[in-house]
Amino acid sequence: MPLPFPVFKPCPCGLGRSYGACCGPLHRGEREATTPGELMRSRYSAYALRDTAYVRRTWHPQTCPPDLDLDADEARYQGLTVHRAEGNEVTFTAVLRVGGRTHRLRERSTFARLEGRWVYVSGE
Repeated sequence: MPLPFPVFKPCPCGLGRSYGACCGPLHRGEREATTPGELMRSRYSAYALRDTAYVRRTWHPQTCPPDLDLDADEARYQGLTVHRAEGNEVTFTAVLRVGGRTHRLRERSTFARLEGRWVYVSGE
């Protein structure tokens, strides 16, 4: 279960909007992401907020790990930079803090349309 997060606070995805106007409606199921870039940002926010249900809902069922549990994740998400969002791919860097050390995760994520909505497939 995600931690309560006030809708008026800045969204973790870093776009500079309030959570309630940015990723909140996606997390609550009020609407679907319209682009892979928007989905990737909302997934980053879901990781930061420990919203396992949203991450699962937006992951392709053939590639989603069965043991996904963000409550067990010790990472603290510090920031997100999107380098490129084109077609069905998004390249980004996420800054994480784990065990007192800062890490940068750079990934090129691939997304696909499944039953009319975008889902995460894989990353490298």
